[in-house]
Amino acid sequence: MKIAVLGGGNGSFAAAADFSLAGHHVALVRRSQADVDAHLAAGGTITVIDGKGRRPAKIASITCDLAEGVRGAQLILCPTPAFAQHDLARRVAPLLEPGQVVYLPPGTFGSYVFAKAAHDAGRAKDVSFAETGTLPWLARKQGPYDVRISGRGVRLPTGVFPLTSKAHALDVIGRAFPRAIEDCGDILSGALMNAGPIIHPPLITMNAGPLEHFDRWDIHKEGTQASIRRVTDQLDAERMAVREAFGYG
Repeated sequence: MKIAVLGGGNGSFAAAADFSLAGHHVALVRRSQADVDAHLAAGGTITVIDGKGRRPAKIASITCDLAEGVRGAQLILCPTPAFAQHDLARRVAPLLEPGQVVYLPPGTFGSYVFAKAAHDAGRAKDVSFAETGTLPWLARKQGPYDVRISGRGVRLPTGVFPLTSKAHALDVIGRAFPRAIEDCGDILSGALMNAGPIIHPPLITMNAGPLEHFDRWDIHKEGTQASIRRVTDQLDAERMAVREAFGYG
């Protein structure tokens, strides 16, 4: 199927490469024409570095034309930071077509932002919006067109809006992520599966001194001490309490 991948970050590169290697037609939408020209001049590929070695993935389409990228796509993947969602939703909304699925991994309740923008643009009819709580890849770009994938998500609890289109949305997303998608209900449930806001703030704020002092500081090893874990656990207990208060498991 045709999948539009929006963005040029770690997650977008991992998505575009993995989907291409799986046989999907990928349209990678970059920020500027200069990004597109440079990528095409380098061969229009993304090299995946993982446990299988180095594998080049040829990307079917690389463009900065958002309309061209999303036209005819069954799945529109937006692995962008939360602060970029409002602007991106505003730009994507007028281009949406019936039957399309917009998937945000992670969403941070961004699927509501996209759904509202589509409603305001008069393009929400028969469009599905979905999100999960994590980026499906542990990935870091190792060069301009290389991405190292050290892990892939095998469980992606996904919420959908509107619920009447859940079966269709999960089917489309499941074709991109075989055997990984789990139905977790609506998009608020999907948003409350996101542990990023639980894990990352204590790691950064409570390691501010070492981060400034040392040239190298592995925040997930040296920086994850018992005191920080206690804060993380307390925050996560609050997240779970909110889920339960809304009636989710």
